[in-house]
Amino acid sequence: MSTENHKPPLHVSMIEDNRYFRSGWEALLKSIPGMVLVGSYPGCEEAFRDGAFGETEICLMDIGLPGMSGIEGVMHISKHFPGMAVIMCTVRDDDESIFDSLCAGAIGYLLKKTAPEEIGAALEDASRGGSPMSPSIARRVIDSFRTHEGRDVPEQDRLTPRETEVLQKMALGESYAAIAAELFLSVEGVRYHIRHIYEKLQVHSRAEAIAQGLRDRLIRPPR
Repeated sequence: MSTENHKPPLHVSMIEDNRYFRSGWEALLKSIPGMVLVGSYPGCEEAFRDGAFGETEICLMDIGLPGMSGIEGVMHISKHFPGMAVIMCTVRDDDESIFDSLCAGAIGYLLKKTAPEEIGAALEDASRGGSPMSPSIARRVIDSFRTHEGRDVPEQDRLTPRETEVLQKMALGESYAAIAAELFLSVEGVRYHIRHIYEKLQVHSRAEAIAQGLRDRLIRPPR
């Protein structure tokens, strides 16, 4: 007998504080053959306290959550559940939310107005290694790379190899202490490099620095 028709079920969780959306997603996921709903949570804290959450293969997550934000949640998952894929599903379509989510480790980005059948297809796509995005979001990402492609950066504003190393580790969600230990620097030395990174990239936060580094192709996307 062929095993193609008997592939393992896909284990999915969702983190969404809006009860209307959460109940709708629950009904949708339970109706899709081959998908198992591991858990449905109103916030990241509830999800991370649930031992069953670790069985999740793909997590649908909102950004605007109470307590820990969705972006902080993605960073937590990337660090503590490296085999879990996260797809953001939100009403936010601004560049900052998109790039902060992708920099934090999300592999997809869908808008909540996405049709139910398309959400199911997106989950299947993600299970096969894809990065599902709503068409308008994909266009924003492409346009951003086009805008920054070939940008002429003055010599004094180019990152040094050490600064690039620090920025790459920041993109992986590592703490200052961890970066210092890996690069044989003091924590103050890491802060020194980060200050220069912020100045050169003209940004004011870790998320902005990572997003700018990805746009300028200075670093690789976190995996």
